[in-house]
Amino acid sequence: MRRWRREAPEGFQFALLGPREIGQEGFRDGKVIETALKSIEAVAEELLAKCAVFVGPPEFAATKANKGILREFLGGVKKRFERVVFEPPQGWDPDECDELVSDVGALAARDPLTAGLSKLKVAYYRLHGPAGHKSRYEDPAIDRLAEIARGAKHSDATYVFTNVDMFADAKRFKKALKL
Repeated sequence: MRRWRREAPEGFQFALLGPREIGQEGFRDGKVIETALKSIEAVAEELLAKCAVFVGPPEFAATKANKGILREFLGGVKKRFERVVFEPPQGWDPDECDELVSDVGALAARDPLTAGLSKLKVAYYRLHGPAGHKSRYEDPAIDRLAEIARGAKHSDATYVFTNVDMFADAKRFKKALKL
């Protein structure tokens, strides 16, 4: 991990993906969650990471009970990390999720190509690939993404490619934005 920090480009900010067991436990407080959070905190300290992303498993439905548990979880995690992001599973309304998590100072991740832009001042976008993790974005999709991003009204937005060609896709996106 020290090597990652040392070899990272100047200004690079690491974001950590929360351990899968947190979502599998339904974000409910307990020993499993506490142990997982301690492990991610240790990694964050080593990498000077200030952002943690937690992914909701497919079975984590948008019920009233789950929303309450999630709000409590994110509120607690927000005390440990400067930026906390929740990526909801399919079936959650993106705007409703924005509202839910922003109440505790967290962000909701979404794919702007499928769910549109967040209306919040600060946004976090995760792009998994047009056909999933193992797929690559073609140039028209990158151009469309750049067009969407240019139309955003955010004061701060993070775009994270999580597919196998993430580095190449991110470079093409940056070029399309003329950054």
